[in-house]
This record gives sequence, C-alpha cells and structure tokens, in this order.
Amino acid sequence: MRRYAGIDKKYCSFENAKVLLQSIPYDGTSSWGKGADKGFEAFLNASENMEIYDIETDSEVYKQGVHILPEVSEDSSPNAVYQACFEAAKKAIKSKKFPTFFGGEHSISIGLIDAFKEKYDDLTVLQLDAHTDLRKEYLGSEYNHACAVHKASKTTNLIQVGIRSMDSSEKKFIDWSKCFLAEELDAEEDWMEESISMMTDHVYLTLDLDVFDPSIMPSTGTPEPGGMDWYTVIRYLRKVFERKTVVGFDIVELAPIEGLNAPDFLVAKLYYKLLSYQFHGKS
Repeated sequence: MRRYAGIDKKYCSFENAKVLLQSIPYDGTSSWGKGADKGFEAFLNASENMEIYDIETDSEVYKQGVHILPEVSEDSSPNAVYQACFEAAKKAIKSKKFPTFFGGEHSISIGLIDAFKEKYDDLTVLQLDAHTDLRKEYLGSEYNHACAVHKASKTTNLIQVGIRSMDSSEKKFIDWSKCFLAEELDAEEDWMEESISMMTDHVYLTLDLDVFDPSIMPSTGTPEPGGMDWYTVIRYLRKVFERKTVVGFDIVELAPIEGLNAPDFLVAKLYYKLLSYQFHGKS
C-alpha cells in the first residue's frame, strides 16, 4: 500500500485516518495540454520529499492520518466518469472522514460537487481557477473540463476567484458579483473579506492549479498569464478554513513536466497546507 508522504503505517490505515485521499486520473476531455493523468504520482513523489512540520500552524497534521483510497479508474466515457466520481464522493462522505480528491482534469469535479450538494443543502462551491468553466457543453458533452462548474452555478452558491479567461458564450451564466478577476485581487485583501462574506457555512473547494501564475505553476494543461501568487492563495484559503466549514476539496490539472520538479513540490505543499488549516486548533 502506497503511503502518503512516507508517513508511518499507523497513520495510513483507514481506521486511524481522519483524511481520505483519492486519485481520479482522468484526462479524457482536456483539449490542449495533456498529462493530468500523471499528476497524482508526481504529487506523491514530491510529498515524500517535503518537511512534514508546518511552521505557519506549528503543527504536524499528518498525525491526523491520511488514507489513500483506491483510484477511480473509470475512463470509458465522460458520462461514466461523472457517475463514478459521484458514487466515489458519496461513499467518502458517508465515512464521516475528511474527503479530498486529486485529478485528473477538472471535469472530475462535476460528479464530486453533485455528491456534496446532495449532502449539504446550503453548499458553497469555491472555485479557484484561471477559467470560468461555465460552458453548458463542450465538444458534445456536458461533462467536459470546460463545463466543470456549470451545474454548480445553478445548484450551489458558486464563488469564483482568480478568473482571467472565458468564452463569450459563458457570459450569460456568470454572476459577476461573485466572480473575482485575477487583475482585481489587490494586496489590500478587501476582496477576501467580500468573497468570504458571500459564503454559506458549508464550503466545497475546487482548485484548478492554473489559478497560479505560470511562472510558478507551468505544469498545467492551459496556463494563463497573470495568475495568483503562492502567499496570496494560502493566506486567502487559511481565512476560508478558519471561518467556514470546509467539507472537502479537490485539486486538479497537474500535468507534470519531466525534469521540472518545483511545480510538483508546490502542489505537495499546497495539499499539506490545506490539511494543516483544516485541523489547526482541533484535536
């Protein structure tokens, strides 16, 4: 059994772990850069080489336990992948542990979000992303990566952060009052308070790695210039975790570049930061 971050076996068992980590290495609808199906292995390799004491929170969150579930291997069609993701998320939610998912491309989030919406009537979906992903369908499917949050925009309280690219067809679906463009995210942090004030108590986070500027995150299928920096992202997410009940999250679109390990390491640290925020101050 593969162990997250190389931690001791006693922290990896399903019985002892408070965190579930599941890979969904689907890359079937990505329309430009491929490779997100290789992201989980790169993430795990980087995780095994990071320090597991977090200075910011003065914690070692791995002691809460992280159990790696069998991957969702379905890839026969976008519809089948949606159903497999939906069922996997429902099962993880029922475990009463903290569910986390790792893509794969962003289309995996559609089924995940629907499962969390079924559980939480007041669900806020917080999307960190370069792209709006609001198309009703793309290339003949409503379960395309370009449609990742279209359903969420209709069934949940969708808040979008870091956006800087979209198709004109998406304008009719976007709620500009809850969309925070990357160019507007100034250092004063007013946008952080404004966006958090719009959230309900239960928040599901879907984080497309192209939200980061490609200078620090080039390893993604559709890098867009002008993205967010490391400290802005983690400062914002810490506020969200402290003030809301984050019920789960996914990280998607890591497409590793051979010989370039820094982006993989960024994702490893990001995942660990999110766990540190989730359990900080909790027994």
